Amino acid sequence: MSRIRKQDAGFTLIELMIVMAIIGVLAVIAVPKFTTAIKMARESVLKEDLHVMRAAIDSYTMDKQKAPQTLEDLITDGYLKAIPEDPFTHSKDTWVTDSNGALYSVDQTEPGIDDVHSGSQEMSTSEQAYSTW
Repeated sequence: MSRIRKQDAGFTLIELMIVMAIIGVLAVIAVPKFTTAIKMARESVLKEDLHVMRAAIDSYTMDKQKAPQTLEDLITDGYLKAIPEDPFTHSKDTWVTDSNGALYSVDQTEPGIDDVHSGSQEMSTSEQAYSTW
């Protein structure tokens, strides 16, 4: 005749529901903060990638006295090791390049790239499109 003592009875349904409610409240608070932190980290990566690519374009232009025709020119001439992946489009092929039409030497026949932007149409945490950065 073994009797179940009160301390060996386990958890009641009410206790389990309270614990689940607390976990739910914590999840509701934590998930938006987590997604915002991820987005801000991707924004930091985008800013750094744009800075590095723009510096490489400027260096190429000053050294060669002409702007690069494609981003691949920066790799073949050793200004970049690889084209970075856009953190928002997850592709290396979605970078948007700009040209102001300036010719940097007498020998240059075509204007080249003088700026690069993200191909993403998403809005940043500061309410600007990434494509305008």
